[in-house]
Amino acid sequence: MKILAIDDQKLVLIPLENRLKALGYEVLTATTAVAGIREFELSKPDLVIVDINMPGTSGIEVVKYIRNIRLSETPIMILSGNTDDEIINEAFELGVDDYMKKPLSLSEVCSRTKRLIGVPNQENANTKFKDVVIQQRCVGVVIPCYNEETRLLSSEFLKFIDKHSGYHLCFVNDGSKDNTLQVLKDIQKGREDFITVYDCEKNGGKAEAVRQGMLHMAKKEDLDYIGFLDADLSTDLADFDDLVSTIENSDYKIVSGSRISRMGADITKESARKIISMSINYIIRKILSMDFKDTQCGAKIFHKDVIEVSFRDKFVTQWIFDVEIFKRITNHFGLEKAKQMLCEKPLKRWIHADGSKLSMKDSFKIIFQLGQIAWTYRSKKKISKKIEIEGSLENKVILS
Repeated sequence: MKILAIDDQKLVLIPLENRLKALGYEVLTATTAVAGIREFELSKPDLVIVDINMPGTSGIEVVKYIRNIRLSETPIMILSGNTDDEIINEAFELGVDDYMKKPLSLSEVCSRTKRLIGVPNQENANTKFKDVVIQQRCVGVVIPCYNEETRLLSSEFLKFIDKHSGYHLCFVNDGSKDNTLQVLKDIQKGREDFITVYDCEKNGGKAEAVRQGMLHMAKKEDLDYIGFLDADLSTDLADFDDLVSTIENSDYKIVSGSRISRMGADITKESARKIISMSINYIIRKILSMDFKDTQCGAKIFHKDVIEVSFRDKFVTQWIFDVEIFKRITNHFGLEKAKQMLCEKPLKRWIHADGSKLSMKDSFKIIFQLGQIAWTYRSKKKISKKIEIEGSLENKVILS
């Protein structure tokens, strides 16, 4: 039995293809509607699974082609994040056999596939796909790593990537002097479609490692959002998924995790670090002119269209580049617009990890770096304003 699956996001197609193949189906894939129509003509599948929201030609056009032009009764199943009633009604009027809304269980997709076209003769009862969810969006996660050979929780990352389709992890080796690079390659082995290892030969610091990783992931066309996360998993992966859900269901462009102590949350910090953190945060709020509770949490998610503004240029500081990101957004969009674009989301869990690279002495250096940020971005804002005024004057002269 032959199935044609059409979806512009490979992170959705791959687990679906693997699961259906494990059940004994022959699976063909396409990442555009045009390519899907071409494959339909060549392969004559027994079932077509198609997404609606694809760039260029939509999945509805595939349905129209199969039903109205080819007059084919081949079963069609739609898997889509589109919940518009008009689109759903149009799809059924055109003759689709099933319409499933993302996110959804991969097991349910397989059950409905069996109902539509039956079960292959040789079914592999592989359970490794149990509880896997097909997501509506695709997310890239950058994880900077420096000498993490003994601290990297490899099994946690692997369990997460195996259960959560739609995620692509990018581990950035920041010139580690231990065996971190080999550990990362071992994690990647067999999961190359979902895990990237980006190797920086020289240590450039966390800020540069994150910047390089974010710009690298921004080149992947099928990602909707890209974020970064600390390698020690002081922020839980499930919490990071909550940040993704927040940005996905809102108009925010950046959602930042916040380590705010509150009832029901497991938030632990060293007491001395907590006092210094509160002092530093007060200075940060003054620099940003925003009431941020916690800018320095190492878990943030970005809409893809603000990656260029946030990460194009090198950062002035090594550790508090998060503040620079918010300052860049403010300078580019204006303070009021920036406030509408940024969101702090309290975490359910954050644990101070032993072996943290940031010492108490380093914490005091941050105050000096904050002064650098305040001076640098104040100067940049003045230059931008001057250019804007000069451009306005030139336009007035030309018009007159």
